[in-house]
Amino acid sequence: ARRLRAVPLPCPAAGVSQVTVRDALNQALDEELEHDERVFLLGEEVAQYDGAYKVSRGLWKKYGDKRVIDTPISEMGFTGIAVGAAMAGLRPVCEFMTFNFSMQAIDQVINSAAKTYYMSAGSIPVPVVFRGPNGASAGVAAQHSQCFAAWYGHCPGLKVVSPWSSEDAKGLLKASIRDNNPVVMLENELLYGVPFEMSEQAQSKDFLVPIGKAKIEREGTHVTLVSHSRPVGHCLEAAAVLAKEGIECEVINLRTIRPMDIEAVEASVVKTNHVVTVEGGWPQFGVGSEICARIMEGPAFNYLDAPAVRVTGADVPMPYAKILEDNCIPQVKDIIFAVKKTLNI
Repeated sequence: ARRLRAVPLPCPAAGVSQVTVRDALNQALDEELEHDERVFLLGEEVAQYDGAYKVSRGLWKKYGDKRVIDTPISEMGFTGIAVGAAMAGLRPVCEFMTFNFSMQAIDQVINSAAKTYYMSAGSIPVPVVFRGPNGASAGVAAQHSQCFAAWYGHCPGLKVVSPWSSEDAKGLLKASIRDNNPVVMLENELLYGVPFEMSEQAQSKDFLVPIGKAKIEREGTHVTLVSHSRPVGHCLEAAAVLAKEGIECEVINLRTIRPMDIEAVEASVVKTNHVVTVEGGWPQFGVGSEICARIMEGPAFNYLDAPAVRVTGADVPMPYAKILEDNCIPQVKDIIFAVKKTLNI
């Protein structure tokens, strides 16, 4: 991934390997194509070119033209094919080269995929996975740097997952392919080449991450940081800096945007009495806004010692210039500032 250098990780324990997010996704696709003959992959350059980001590397040679299908540059067309195939009993994985291009197929995703299971009274499941990179990359400007977590998370009928680590990526993709509902899987281009530790269990063919369950990435007592996708890493970096000042942050990796594991967030807020949400998307009607509203409406509100604080992307189309881009995307320093603000330090 451009402009991103992976931070060296400590030596792994026995049975633990370093696996990039790209390879974890590739493992998941390979295992599910082998596990169920109804599964197939389609999208632009997924077959002979091995995928625009090499996520589907080697799969076309292994499974052939009927299971890994290159499509024309027409999201409206191949997304419709994927949704129709799911209605007919197959389990397609539909790759968008970037989720910005899913706007071309919004009718198929929302009006066809998301609503048919409900409108057919449960008689027509639509087990399709829409996956690809989401959110800001680096130097690709406004039309390629949007986060769609809030867009798709707004729509009933869809499940929406947003992985951070390699374990998230593999387990959530496998769970999504096996789910009978349409699932939107929002990956991050800048994470594809980043290695994470994966346990022996996570590398097994039976490994699944349940949809709708958040994960506590770091225990803490003073403030809860809630995030998803790449900003989870920023939260952990901020927590490490703040720990040197005696501030212990609990970092929650949402993993799933819809259905949201608000119970995990509430349990943490009851413990820490403070909450900061962090996301790369725009502030208005965002994922952080939903978390804050749910806390307000639920039992955890009575445990808050300060207002919830949101850290988001800037409320502008993404600039092309790097210095402006950096100021539009939440940085570690922004999270540290927000934590000190909510703790009144």
